Amino acid sequence: MTIERWRGSAKGRNRTVRHGGVVYTVATAPGVDIQAQTRAALAAIDANLADAGSDKTGLLSVQIFLADLSQKAAMDDVWNDWIGPDWQNWPQRACVGAPLAGDALVEIVVTATVTR
Repeated sequence: MTIERWRGSAKGRNRTVRHGGVVYTVATAPGVDIQAQTRAALAAIDANLADAGSDKTGLLSVQIFLADLSQKAAMDDVWNDWIGPDWQNWPQRACVGAPLAGDALVEIVVTATVTR
């Protein structure tokens, strides 16, 4: 099976990989606060998934890394608006605290199935 890769902006890693009908992608994004960064990162996830033939209905697993776990509720507000009310489309999700590089407050790692 072919492994397809979409180059990222950082040296040594790609933003998206697709193999065997599964898409792997990650995003961080600039922004003034956790909600702005989450919105921008989720928009990047949408674009990455679309490039690889998927969308958020194909989400299988999501890991969200937060620089400050006390901001989880604010991030969840943005997440819940983005993911929508239909639990049939919700992925398995974990949210953990982790030191992040630079000014990043959130990093989102996604595994999804190809949907088209």
